[in-house]
Amino acid sequence: MKKTTTYRRNGIQWTPWSQLEDLNFADDLALLSHSHQQMQEKTELLNTMSTQLGLNINRSKTRIMKANTKNNNLITMNGEPLEETDSFTYLGSTINKHGGTAEDVNARIQKARVAFIMLRKIWRAKQIKTNTKLRIFNSNVKAVLLYGSEIWRSTQKTQKEYRPSSTNACVESYT
Repeated sequence: MKKTTTYRRNGIQWTPWSQLEDLNFADDLALLSHSHQQMQEKTELLNTMSTQLGLNINRSKTRIMKANTKNNNLITMNGEPLEETDSFTYLGSTINKHGGTAEDVNARIQKARVAFIMLRKIWRAKQIKTNTKLRIFNSNVKAVLLYGSEIWRSTQKTQKEYRPSSTNACVESYT
């Protein structure tokens, strides 16, 4: 990856002195650019370098997300256009072109709900103390819910929508 971005300066401005070219983690990669031409060049170079190393880019998992642009030209790889999307998941967080977090918050709530339901035998167990159940809840349900929450953008709309109240709180009893 370094060979595709080193000394090219075609990422997004990160600090006054540096640019953020890409986000890498294991086999996940997000390329960042300000212009269509820069993104096309990065995509072609990444594909070429990967092929030289014997690596193949999975086209079915490769997506393009454009934000704040009026350019409708397609990004291609090997002459074939890549699919465009309005959002994608990177390291478990949903990223969308509007910078909102509602999608990510909803996904986290769903995942926490599944984790909670998977532990229903523990919630019903009379021999397990309430204090132990709370510790299990905090480590297995709350941790799933709050994963990545430090990057969520807090708006009045999301605060109002997800604030627990007596009218929209959902409590399931397993006793």
